[in-house]
Amino acid sequence: MHISIDQYKYRLPSEKIAKYPLKGRDQSKLLHFQHNTIDDKNFSELPDLIPADAMLLFNNTKVIRARLPFRKATGARIEIFCLEPASPTDVAMAFEQTKEVTWNCLVGNLKKWKEGDLEMDVDTGKVTVIVKAEKVSKTNDGYAIRFHWENPEYTFSELMEAMGKTPIPPYLERESEEIDTERYQTVYSREQGSVAAPTAGLHFTPEVMGQLQRKGVALTNLTLHVGAGTFRPVKSETIADHEMHTENFRVPLETLRQLKNHKGPKVAVGTTTLRTLESLYWAGVLANQGKPFHHIEQWTPYNNAAVISFEEAVAHLIEATKKEGRTYFEGSTAIIIVPGYEVQSIKALVTNFHQPGSTLLLLVAAIVGDNWKKIYNHALNNDYRFLSYGDSSLLWKA
Repeated sequence: MHISIDQYKYRLPSEKIAKYPLKGRDQSKLLHFQHNTIDDKNFSELPDLIPADAMLLFNNTKVIRARLPFRKATGARIEIFCLEPASPTDVAMAFEQTKEVTWNCLVGNLKKWKEGDLEMDVDTGKVTVIVKAEKVSKTNDGYAIRFHWENPEYTFSELMEAMGKTPIPPYLERESEEIDTERYQTVYSREQGSVAAPTAGLHFTPEVMGQLQRKGVALTNLTLHVGAGTFRPVKSETIADHEMHTENFRVPLETLRQLKNHKGPKVAVGTTTLRTLESLYWAGVLANQGKPFHHIEQWTPYNNAAVISFEEAVAHLIEATKKEGRTYFEGSTAIIIVPGYEVQSIKALVTNFHQPGSTLLLLVAAIVGDNWKKIYNHALNNDYRFLSYGDSSLLWKA
């Protein structure tokens, strides 16, 4: 996989990066690319551009207040950024703990935290709960941190909500503010566990979704918890030397049935949704081959042949999931989608504009080919806003 990263770089002036969201979610611009043609639209016009027989797929993950600002008795600030639960590893179970829980974390200002526990007085609105943080062990990216508290009336989820801050992207180069609590969250977010928002969905409003439903468009949810690795830059010269991050996903059996039976075009809202759909495809391929299918490796698609349709693969996955006695399929994925990869699941992608040389930009190029240059040049020359709080695009496969 000798794709040069330099081929997917472009000049992104800092003034093009949206530091704050627009007042209205659906008032962002929408670049529409179809049949090699670009049209400038408003996001509120999206329902006019989606066929009535289409299915829109959303990632309903919810961003957690994962940045925990502890202070030492000396006054030194130690910020703990919770990435994923370590004990218990199940996200829902980790949030339900009422005594202690261990998370894999990044630690800011680590040099000031030599030994001992950190403490925080957490105001729940009713009582103050003292939460302590203890370093357990070193991990690849940071530390396993054990949080413990004495009041069993409060879950870790409730305490995190009270003491944490919203983890906005580092490239915004500002502290999170009150506006981010609401706006760095989709209106359809349900399943808490992400440390970054699936930002393509930030443009949707109940009104836009209502228009789509009235038109007859099927709206379907799945869940992939977005990790901090989504911001990890590609530092290697070629994509072959880049190690892709792993993210966990969960899809109900009923959703798998809807995916198998839907006859019209499928449209993914966001790159995380597309990652999940393509991972479902390869999980179905592996299940059909009698191989382990709960984790998709980075290069799995490139070491296997796509010999069955998306619907056939999902059918195999349904049968395998039923054999396990589960009502949902749960897995993890390190899949990387780059130019040359043949997308199996969708006809179009709703997505924002991504950083130069990023794996997300390579994913876009896998959808539209070299047209990505024309699309991005048009956006740069026509006052589109870039990155997480920026404008949107609807890209149909080239």
